[in-house]
Amino acid sequence: MFQSTLARLRAGAVAAALGAAALVPIAAAPAAHADTGHVADPYVGAAPYLNPDYTAEVTAQADADGGTLGAAEKQVAGYQTAIWMDHIGAIAGDGGRLGLKAQLDKAEAQAATSSQPVLVEVVIYDLPGRDCAALASNGELPATAAGLSSYESDYIDPIASILGDSAYADLRISTIVEPDSLPNAVTNTSKPACATAAPLYEQGVEYALNALHAVPNVYTYLDAGHSGWLGWSSNLGPAAQEFAKVVGATTAGYASVDGFISDTANYTPVQEPFLTDPTLNVGGNQVESADFYQYNPMFDEYDYDNAMYAALVQSGFPARIGFLIDTSRDGWGGAGRPTQLDSSPTTVNAYVQANKIDQRPFRGDWCNINGAGLGAPPQAQPYGADSHIIGFVWIKPPGESDGDYPSGTNAHGDPHCDPAGTQTDGTNTYPTDAIPGYDVPAGQWFGAEFQQLVQNAYPAVGSTDTGSATER
Repeated sequence: MFQSTLARLRAGAVAAALGAAALVPIAAAPAAHADTGHVADPYVGAAPYLNPDYTAEVTAQADADGGTLGAAEKQVAGYQTAIWMDHIGAIAGDGGRLGLKAQLDKAEAQAATSSQPVLVEVVIYDLPGRDCAALASNGELPATAAGLSSYESDYIDPIASILGDSAYADLRISTIVEPDSLPNAVTNTSKPACATAAPLYEQGVEYALNALHAVPNVYTYLDAGHSGWLGWSSNLGPAAQEFAKVVGATTAGYASVDGFISDTANYTPVQEPFLTDPTLNVGGNQVESADFYQYNPMFDEYDYDNAMYAALVQSGFPARIGFLIDTSRDGWGGAGRPTQLDSSPTTVNAYVQANKIDQRPFRGDWCNINGAGLGAPPQAQPYGADSHIIGFVWIKPPGESDGDYPSGTNAHGDPHCDPAGTQTDGTNTYPTDAIPGYDVPAGQWFGAEFQQLVQNAYPAVGSTDTGSATER
């Protein structure tokens, strides 16, 4: 196995009234609500706040494309996506984008005419030495004591101060805390950069949770990687222990976390409907032994999240914790999507290739993947009120690039984003599967990618099908 290599499979990120909050239309002008407490599940019964910066990007693309594609694209503007605080300047607003206070002011204006509490999603993403095992989303703060001090005083403190303003007390604010960070501290400390950053990640996340939990209407969801990263038992158990270590060290202990999120900005399907038994024997080998899975029995986020939930509860977390899944780019629709089980292949590799929803050649591909599609729309309680999976969300705004790659004119970037590049599992070599012909920096609008995501959406944009939640 090659856990140390494939384990990285980074969540890759910069960074409609059917929103992540709930599939409920926003009322036009009902009486104002009052919601200043901390509810068990903030996504239930809430109206989604739509980031105007993102809706403007989508609308501009839709207007430019026109026709049937443009009409489908325009519908995407009605789905909730998260607001990324991925550098200190984003707090006040820069690059033509609204700052955090301006976003909350707009959310509050919406709340003033809504009968339901309004839910806002904010990504906390600027740890010192951020993204230690990759290059596309390296952060602005060094992995040093000074970097940690700046993270606390220049980044977390201002965010917590804004979120804690009494003017926003009736909003529900869901925070996605530091994608990739603690999973890197579990699997990648053999890399010098991660070995240096890991203790800073732990201290930074602890500080962030303390500051965020102190605001009653803020909800915290800690990043838990994804099935293709932490799915092996040798990764899953230690990850649960790492989460328990960091969360247990906070002032409020386990109470400082409302839950976890998986597949942030990644492409792993919620479910693999035709690959449900990792131990199934095909040609004398179990399906999990295929090159694509490398003995990782967690083929999808549904199984992974339930397994991680059990491990977390065993590690001390309360049974109330919930899981979110980022379904923004894991739909895998289009002509390549299997529609029924193909039992004819006689080798595990051929069997997996014929039946998997995930069309990547390598599970470690994560940057601007060619052929990906929008996944299930944001939805509260997709498996019902009794499931530990409390919501599908779109944390990565579909159409915003994962990153660029080094070139003669660009020293920064990540080779994994190079369409002509390759990567290895330690034995075999695979293409990066990045969309050919483009080199778009992380977080910038990538029109060709957005077009693909809409064309390959599963379920199709505008469909009444709820997608993956109906497949099991």
